[in-house]
Amino acid sequence: MGGHSHWAGIKHKKALVDAKRGKVWTRIVREITMAAKMGGGSPEGNPRLRKAVDDARNSNMPAENIKRAIQKGTGELPGAVYEEVTFEGYAPGNVAVYAEGTTDNRNRSTNAIRGIFEEHGGKMGQAGCVAYLFEKKGYITVPKSKTSEDELMTLALDLGAEDLKSEEADVFEVFTFPQSFQSVLDGLKAKGVAVETAELTMIPKMRVPVSAELAPKVLALVDALDDNDDVSHVHANFDIPDSVLADLEK
Repeated sequence: MGGHSHWAGIKHKKALVDAKRGKVWTRIVREITMAAKMGGGSPEGNPRLRKAVDDARNSNMPAENIKRAIQKGTGELPGAVYEEVTFEGYAPGNVAVYAEGTTDNRNRSTNAIRGIFEEHGGKMGQAGCVAYLFEKKGYITVPKSKTSEDELMTLALDLGAEDLKSEEADVFEVFTFPQSFQSVLDGLKAKGVAVETAELTMIPKMRVPVSAELAPKVLALVDALDDNDDVSHVHANFDIPDSVLADLEK
């Protein structure tokens, strides 16, 4: 999306604030539990779990917390039974919004998310109403100050990356197929490449230009969804200029 890396940077700063109030741990514990439930309790054989455990360690989560979350996922310890959910709809300006999360009460979560959409001038839709507008991709950014485009392009493609873009001012964007995300990320790190962000995300196939007037309303809806405990990731196909995002960050 327009301003994707800039928005990713803003979200990263927000995540640091969330971490201070323990919220990020709640999300990571749920992700570890779901990953272990879906693919087993061994990070070596479960890429999704491995990524979640890495995120946990990066957020300074104690090893005992990680272990318990895995054991709850595999059924070795009792705990809430979570299921994966998605919520779809539109923000002001006809911006498509696709949210992913986990819940132990689907009806409660659905009602809460519908309320957030309505409160912020959007509208929640039926399953599938915007999902087709996004593609799941691995997304990795590398500071331009740390490498050259040619060097990174050669290395990333050799590792199995799908594409590399240099449209953003400060970072190169590496895109991968979901199944090759972890191997590309590991390969880049093994070669000493300075990775700034790395995530599996939903990349929009088309973008919707958003005016400076509507931008605060769109981002307010996205932020409100992101603040909900049952939501782990929010994706939107807005195209907001970096200059507008920078002004709103102040």
